[in-house]
Amino acid sequence: MLAAGATAVAGTTLAGCLDGGDGGDGADGEDGADGGDGGNGSDGGDGDDGGGGGSTTNIAIVSSPAGFDDSAFNDLAVEGLESAQEEYDIEINQVEETEQSNYQSTQANLAESGDYDLIVLVSYNHTEALTQNAAEYSDQNWMLINDHVDEPNVAGYTWANHEMSYLAGVLGGTMTTEELSHEGSSTDPGNAHIGFVGGVDGSLINAFEESYVAGAEWVNSDVTVNVGYIGDYSDTDTAANIASSQYDNGADIVYHAAAAAGQGVFEAAQDNDRFAIGVDADQSVTLEEFQDVIIGSAVKYINEGTREVASAVAEDDFESVTGANTLGLDEEGVDVVIGQAFEGEMPGVVEENIQDAKDGITSGDIEVPCSASGCN
Repeated sequence: MLAAGATAVAGTTLAGCLDGGDGGDGADGEDGADGGDGGNGSDGGDGDDGGGGGSTTNIAIVSSPAGFDDSAFNDLAVEGLESAQEEYDIEINQVEETEQSNYQSTQANLAESGDYDLIVLVSYNHTEALTQNAAEYSDQNWMLINDHVDEPNVAGYTWANHEMSYLAGVLGGTMTTEELSHEGSSTDPGNAHIGFVGGVDGSLINAFEESYVAGAEWVNSDVTVNVGYIGDYSDTDTAANIASSQYDNGADIVYHAAAAAGQGVFEAAQDNDRFAIGVDADQSVTLEEFQDVIIGSAVKYINEGTREVASAVAEDDFESVTGANTLGLDEEGVDVVIGQAFEGEMPGVVEENIQDAKDGITSGDIEVPCSASGCN
């Protein structure tokens, strides 16, 4: 099951990288368009020409603060649109905007242009601005990822970050007491100790943290979990410093929920001869240079969500995807997968524990802390 999950994610991440780790500073992604010019993107056409009539469907996608080329969240969202593009006549305009303070105007400019049949907004960082714009531009179709605005023209898609993070905790909590040695990195099985590095210390990322800790403690009630926050989603240096301090303190494995900054955790794992767990995508594939330390990743199939909404718009059936949509284990929207360098190398107890945790979550026997939208 784990190998199959890893293969599935690998297949979905070849066209572009996701939202978590990245190749550098997410604010400087080379493929992004300027947010202020988004309304006049070259891919734009007449918004009335899209839909199910056989004409081109024009879609704009606005990045999260991590930016595109992040090998995780943003890139997976684009990948889903590109997948729909293979089946329908769709034009995509990528608008990279990494300053949250500009989201209200960027959204408004795109909507005012009348060019787009759908505007996709990556991350809850867009929620406040969309709360105003969805009502003001009531004829515009919107997709909001990782949150929802209660307006009839919004498709809100949230993945069960807490469920996949719980499974990441099970993986980390299991392997910290198992012997693992790979290309110079190793665990200390006599010391049950792991770490967590988050981006912004707020409700959404707190759900990753608390569920990860709960999953690890479900495996071993004596496990020690160090927690640290960066303050943003692009500072790889700070991420590396926090992770290094956790490794120095005895952590075998560190899980990150830090978007582009997460690459710093992987760098620290290599420097300290320890291991890490990726997020959003199978980061052993999207950041292959770190596959020697990424024992697994908590994944969410964001690409399937954006593909579904883009297809609905192309078929003039947007109403079928509006409202608040939450995709978890029951919907096969999230999972944990083993890193490609470790497939077939893990002790059998890993698969057993992960499957038991999945069964417990879906049956209701295990209550995962927080919710898909965060900790309140």
